[in-house]
Formats: sequence, C-alpha cells, structure tokens
Amino acid sequence: MDETDRKLITLLRHDGRRSISDLAADLGLTRATVRARLEKLEKAGEILGFTVILRSDAIDLPVRGITMIEISGQAADAVIAALSGFSEVSSVHTTNGKWDLVAELGTSDLIAFDQVLRRIRMIPGVANSETSLLLATPRSVKARL
Repeated sequence: MDETDRKLITLLRHDGRRSISDLAADLGLTRATVRARLEKLEKAGEILGFTVILRSDAIDLPVRGITMIEISGQAADAVIAALSGFSEVSSVHTTNGKWDLVAELGTSDLIAFDQVLRRIRMIPGVANSETSLLLATPRSVKARL
C-alpha cells in the first residue's frame, strides 16, 4: 500500500459512496487507475467491504461507553459468549495489560446503561470492570455522524 492508496482509503472513509469519477478527480488519477487500485485493495484484503451506518444507530443509542473488564481464571471464552448475547454490546475486544476485555456499549438512556452494566458485572468470571462514557466522537474511521 502506497501513499496514493492511503489517500484513496481516507476519501472512502469520509464517504464510502463517492463515485470513482469524484475519487479520480480528487486524487488526480484516471477512473481506470482508481478502479484498479480499489480492486487490488479488495483482493489483498485491505478493504473488507463497504457498509451503511444508519443515523438511527446514533440517535436510538445516544448513551455510549467503553467498559474494561477483568476476568478471573480461565473464563474469557464464557464471558465473551455471554457478552455476545447482549444487544447493547456492539463489539468486544481482547486486550493486554490490566484489563482482559473491552466492550463497546450503547443504550437509549442512562437508566438502561446502568442496567446493562449491572448485568455485565453479574456474568460469572467477571472479576472487575471500569466504564467510561463516550461524550463525543470527533474522529471515527467508521463514519462522521
């Protein structure tokens, strides 16, 4: 991946629906070159796909947060499986350091957020947790809402 590919990806991150003509104009390349670069990036697995992010995702779940979770013993797989059943959990990441997992949460209000935190703390194998509310998202590679 070279600098032109990185610029192309940056443009797509801001608007994944941009036409090849618009991308070519911004990059100073031909449409054929942009199309070939996109195909190459997809074949190489650098671009996994394109998606739609709904405004309702941000509006319906305005209370968002990150919960760091410490797991006791060998319960990681069981805790991950349990978290996968929570509709409020949008993603789970394994990590190193003090915390074993990081879960991204979203709810409609603070009461629902508090309830999901209580349910997470009740999962067998969860030894400790720490949660931070997300106040704003000034930069995201997912979308600009």
